[in-house]
Amino acid sequence: MIDYFLVYLVMITVFLLMDFLWLGVLAKSTYQKYLGHLMREHTNWLAAIAFYLFFVLGILFFAVIPANEKMGFNYALLYGAFFGFFTYMTFELTALSVLKGWKLTIVFIDIIWGILISAFVAMVGFWVLGIMR
Repeated sequence: MIDYFLVYLVMITVFLLMDFLWLGVLAKSTYQKYLGHLMREHTNWLAAIAFYLFFVLGILFFAVIPANEKMGFNYALLYGAFFGFFTYMTFELTALSVLKGWKLTIVFIDIIWGILISAFVAMVGFWVLGIMR
């Protein structure tokens, strides 16, 4: 069990670094362009922290642990990608359907980002767990 906790800590660190780089530097102007009129002046950190904690736990639970137990690296990659696709797609399509001003461009950008970051973090988790065992 301690192995999974340590892997989780590595995964959440990687996820946070990647997402902060994405949101704060690489795609910042894109989000500002398409969603600036919807953005808060200050981040709701409690909601953000809850998202990060639970989302990475989902990657661990649905991709890394099963991959480690029976399926291997390809499972971690594929199921991490699927987890990112379905979770980001759920939010994006819901937002597109109920929020005024939500842009289709952001839907595609975010779903692709969700797939990439989730797959990568699942691979990192699988790799770290393999090193520990």
